[in-house]
Amino acid sequence: MSGGMDNMDATSERPVIAATRTVKRRGPRLSRADRTPLGLWFWEIDRVLLLLVSMLVAVGLVAVAAASPVAAQKLSTSTASLDPLYYFYRQLMWVFVGVPVMLAISMLPKPQARRFAVYGTILFLALLFLVPLVGASVNGAQRWLGSGIFRLQPSEFLKPVFAVSLAWILSLRLHDPSLPVVPLSFVLTGVIGVLLMGQPDLGQTIIFLGTWLVLVTVAGLSMRIIGILAGLGFAGLVVAYFTYSVATLRINTWLFGEGDSFQQDKAHATLTAGGLIGAGPGAGLAKFQLPEAHTDYIFSVIGEEFGIIACVAIAVLYLAIIVRVLVRLLDEEDSFLILAVAGLIAQFGGQATINMAVNTQLFPSKGMTLPFISYGGSSFIALSVGMGLLLSLTRRNPYAARVSMTRNWNKK
Repeated sequence: MSGGMDNMDATSERPVIAATRTVKRRGPRLSRADRTPLGLWFWEIDRVLLLLVSMLVAVGLVAVAAASPVAAQKLSTSTASLDPLYYFYRQLMWVFVGVPVMLAISMLPKPQARRFAVYGTILFLALLFLVPLVGASVNGAQRWLGSGIFRLQPSEFLKPVFAVSLAWILSLRLHDPSLPVVPLSFVLTGVIGVLLMGQPDLGQTIIFLGTWLVLVTVAGLSMRIIGILAGLGFAGLVVAYFTYSVATLRINTWLFGEGDSFQQDKAHATLTAGGLIGAGPGAGLAKFQLPEAHTDYIFSVIGEEFGIIACVAIAVLYLAIIVRVLVRLLDEEDSFLILAVAGLIAQFGGQATINMAVNTQLFPSKGMTLPFISYGGSSFIALSVGMGLLLSLTRRNPYAARVSMTRNWNKK
């Protein structure tokens, strides 16, 4: 009888267990109760930042469509002519590849994003070493591996993962000040700089060195040492001017007007040809005299066809992305996240600033694309990787309590 009662009790408890399980049912897709990876991503992602980047991609497609006829005409021959929108269609293809890559990386949890960056740094650094051996040369620069649609520029892909990996290395110093992570990071950056200068690629070298300088500054390196590093950087630029022919030519052209300034002059003329409101979509004529209208000088094409007002709006859009990311850091206390996000946004903002400064003759020519706007497969996908990492690292639980890092600023 006792055994029977035990069996009945055990049986009677089963519906209770089943009922307990049914309470943990997921809510509707993408609702606040949705606990699937997609649901968590939707509520944790910075949707404002994602919207701003989407606007930038849309602007880029319009700009490439405006610049595509120039590049297509220059590559056409008497026997074969390219479709005027040839480069637009190709850029559309890269968007269809790059945007899913960005979204997929943004779904990575922070530890996995960090590991992804470290492994990526190892891979693309190895590929960068291969460039001088088996790399393809285009317009006098040996920067690419492969050919045709499978051609990639390792330095473009190395940039975002390097910034996150460098942030991880420097964050170790905050936990153990005795670790020689700053000298290690300097050596790593120096090796990359030497490889890039051999291609030659002065613009990318500046981006990598600038990223390193930003990160060691954020990591808390003393101002005395930072001043010494800045002095060494200036001395290195002077040495490059006197020993590196590419630097000599570009600096002389920019500062003293010596040598061939055709590209800079045409870029400035194209930028200002449209006035405030532009000549209208497809109505620009000065752009047909502009070299690399769809890549390095696409900002000038935008100026001619859509006006200086459109150029200012694009600059404001870049600024809005930078400010949005920095504001997200104000209540972040994880040292690695602060360093990684600061490095990524410094790269993004630095590249955009240099490109726009070159187009307005405020900076010597650097051969650098305008992020998410210029045409280019390697460039677009690499930028998508970087923005995916940025979106992943800035994800946060909207219900988690946070304390602003500014809480102690007014305390003595």
